[in-house]
Amino acid sequence: MLGIQKPSNNMNTDEFKKYAQELTKWISNYYENIRSYPVKSKAEPREIFNQLPSEIPLEGEPFENILEDFENIILKGITHWQHPRFFAYFPANTSFPSILGEYLTSALGIQAMMWLTSPSATELEEKVVHWLRDAMGISKEFTGIIQDTASTSTLVAILTAREKASNFEINENGFGKQHRYTIYCSKEAHSSIEKAVKIAGIGRNNLRKIDVDENFAMSVPKLEKAITDDLTNGFTPICIVGALGTTGSTAVDPLKEIGEIAKKYNIWYHIDGAMVGLALLLPEFQYLTKGINYADSFVFNPHKWLFTNFDCSIYFVKNPELLKDTFSITPSYLRTDFDEIVNNYRDWGIQLGRRFRALKLWFVLRYFGLREIQAKLRKHLEFAKKLKEQILSDSRFEVLAPVNFTTICFRFSNSKLNEQELDQINKKLLEEINASGFAFLSHTTLNGKFVLRFSIGQTNTEWDDVLQTWHFIQKQANKLENYEAKK
Repeated sequence: MLGIQKPSNNMNTDEFKKYAQELTKWISNYYENIRSYPVKSKAEPREIFNQLPSEIPLEGEPFENILEDFENIILKGITHWQHPRFFAYFPANTSFPSILGEYLTSALGIQAMMWLTSPSATELEEKVVHWLRDAMGISKEFTGIIQDTASTSTLVAILTAREKASNFEINENGFGKQHRYTIYCSKEAHSSIEKAVKIAGIGRNNLRKIDVDENFAMSVPKLEKAITDDLTNGFTPICIVGALGTTGSTAVDPLKEIGEIAKKYNIWYHIDGAMVGLALLLPEFQYLTKGINYADSFVFNPHKWLFTNFDCSIYFVKNPELLKDTFSITPSYLRTDFDEIVNNYRDWGIQLGRRFRALKLWFVLRYFGLREIQAKLRKHLEFAKKLKEQILSDSRFEVLAPVNFTTICFRFSNSKLNEQELDQINKKLLEEINASGFAFLSHTTLNGKFVLRFSIGQTNTEWDDVLQTWHFIQKQANKLENYEAKK
């Protein structure tokens, strides 16, 4: 005999309105008070995990209880990427228009794998990508797609280069002994390139990491030598990845000269501009398009410096047919009557399933407008220049790389200390800064030296946030100096 069934625990529209209002209020208060949070989480390993139940709840719980646990448990383990004193890595910034766009995207819950499943998702994506292309002044030969991350975009580029070189034979039959392919990037390039080379089956030993010059940009003569050496030794060069802003110091490779090499040897040329590619929205940086227009593909991330929350990565490509020939698989259940006249973006990348990422980007572009976006970018660039001046005015510190955009690479220095001791004291300085919760910085290694990175670009950062952080760094350095003096 069937028992009486428990009433459905589905949230009704009245409850949804109530809790949506509560969450909106919480988000508003969060941003109003965000400077009061420690930027970097102070949670210890397993602290959050151990506070959570060991099993899934058998019965539904009141939403109030869930929110309470969010505030009391989950929030402790959050590093606040939207904090105005978040200066680590690169920003993953957002803005209120983007949040609202993402809210609607979540509510619609669409699957944007092809035109038929939501025409607006496909056509809006094509439109905003073209808006950005034209605002940046790059060639109209490019068309594009919104991927999730630059890592995915780079993998897509390398896979396309692989299939172009093999005439799509690897897709059909896999690698043979004749497929001895090589990829090229600088020693300062992002780790996602090495990861993509591994995933693509080319092998990390076939990734040639080219030496850099004194400004940490790829050496073109050494690139060409590596290519000719590989050709002599029976390898087939298939892809060069140039950097419009390396991860460590935002160095810019000689993009035009690399493009000429790629054209000379018929090699796919991909440019990674994940963070600073957005600088092309400023006319004063559009001289860089001379190099970018040589590329076969180019990527940058609005989720890094265009106030659009993660994930949102623009991948431009000149020959979308090669892209589609690399990734397209159309079983009968995905065929439609419109396939010949529309874009089915499932065929332009790795995932079949696709989020409606264009909506939040459209909200951002329309709400701010190009002029306000440009003003924000210029403000961050100006902050970086002023911070560099502040650092250089303190004789205890040195800047170790050109400040090309919004990232400053610097360290505490003392002529009485050797390099190993300087590395240790700078590591300690970074630990003290980040443990304080006042600000969050990251590090890199340049010429074998441990270097602090101060990356500006968070949506709501003001000069006072930068200046206060610099003064805090100086105070922490004073403490370390006094400690070292007493040893």
